[in-house]
Amino acid sequence: MHKAFTATASAPAKIHLFRPDEWESASGDLPAGLASLAKANGFGGKTGEMVIAAGDDGAREAVLYGLGAKPEALSLAGLAAKLPEGDYEIVRDAGLPMAHIAAGWADGAYRFDRYLKDKASPPRLVIGEHEDADALDREADAVSLLRDLVNTPAQHMGPAAIEQAVRQIGEQHGAEVSVTTGDELLDQNYPMIHAVGRAGPEAPRLIELTWGSEDHPELALVGKGVAFDTGGLNIKGGAGMKLMKKDMGGSAHVIALSKLVMAAGLPVRLKLYVPAVENAISGDAFRPSDILSSRKGLTVEIDNTDAEGRLILGDALTRACESDPDLLIDFATLTGAARVALGPDLAPFYTEDGDVADAIWAAGDISGDPVWRMPLWDPYKSMLKSSIADIQNSGGSFAGSITAAIFLKQFVDAKRWVHLDVWAWRKGKYGRPEGAAACGLRAVWTMLRTRYA
Repeated sequence: MHKAFTATASAPAKIHLFRPDEWESASGDLPAGLASLAKANGFGGKTGEMVIAAGDDGAREAVLYGLGAKPEALSLAGLAAKLPEGDYEIVRDAGLPMAHIAAGWADGAYRFDRYLKDKASPPRLVIGEHEDADALDREADAVSLLRDLVNTPAQHMGPAAIEQAVRQIGEQHGAEVSVTTGDELLDQNYPMIHAVGRAGPEAPRLIELTWGSEDHPELALVGKGVAFDTGGLNIKGGAGMKLMKKDMGGSAHVIALSKLVMAAGLPVRLKLYVPAVENAISGDAFRPSDILSSRKGLTVEIDNTDAEGRLILGDALTRACESDPDLLIDFATLTGAARVALGPDLAPFYTEDGDVADAIWAAGDISGDPVWRMPLWDPYKSMLKSSIADIQNSGGSFAGSITAAIFLKQFVDAKRWVHLDVWAWRKGKYGRPEGAAACGLRAVWTMLRTRYA
């Protein structure tokens, strides 16, 4: 079980959640001593307010926590981040769904302690022993895996380590994993993956995982796996390069999503594709003005070597379409323009299938994982026009997330395709430190469970 959860506990502290508009009327149901302690501390159910009550033996007995007037799905992260080690049980939920409670709790209790001498000892939430508890536990495990992968620096999370992460979940669930590495990429016709990654200290590769019955509808997942992005010869500045260990965040999302699909036994034929490279600088680095061939047969003029993620995704998306999937989904930390448009928390997604778009929107509302549909507006394809190749890889500063999605569209030939342009990061929020974050994962997972259950 996830280290922030427990199935049962002998004497857990009781957690009472409140909103401001219900505090006055509902506080009368509390034991007199606890109500008096709340009054003495000025508790009123506002966001982040907390009161801890101890018994005669000094052990924590009860906790009051304020959700505020409009709690977000991960509001309980602020509580889990503050509480000391021990067992806790929700006895008053203030209308917050258990799925949101568990997701927020695991979110706030998470700490990336791989390089710390003192390891984290998170508080544990009692979630019980039943089917829903198992689902909450699987989701928390997948999100923690995602965050660990993204938080790990590139020195220990290069293309080979990304491959190992895929192999590990494959071994856990009986999946088949195959890898095309180095110059094999040229032999097997993945020229853009090879071109982007050939200057890196570790060989570029395309990692493929296959799981599930061939009789089930095929679900194809593709994730951008740029282990570190210097920008290539169009080198980034120091501020822009600082967080580039997270440029494999798309691969972390699809690895976590694959883990959820397999652990839940979703009736699909799962195909996972992760192009894993490092966009490094050496004498062998690809250059602005180079013309690259692609698996699709299109030629691509390189306008900017820092627009490399879409190149490796182009070859991987082409490969994914060759088996005619029922649904193709890709995650990528593709553009800063997506953050300019929608900020750090709202994950933009692109699709031309209205039914799938509606399903993702509804799933985002149910899961509390915010997403927003963006337009694949064809006239902007003109921004990618090249005079000497079929297309160029960068459309300039205007509508950057849209033109990146349009570039990817040129390599997609699937019944239904969804592209998510995610940050995979978050500044300090909900009581937790800055670091890796799942963006759109729970929304997409909720949609998939509904679609294929």
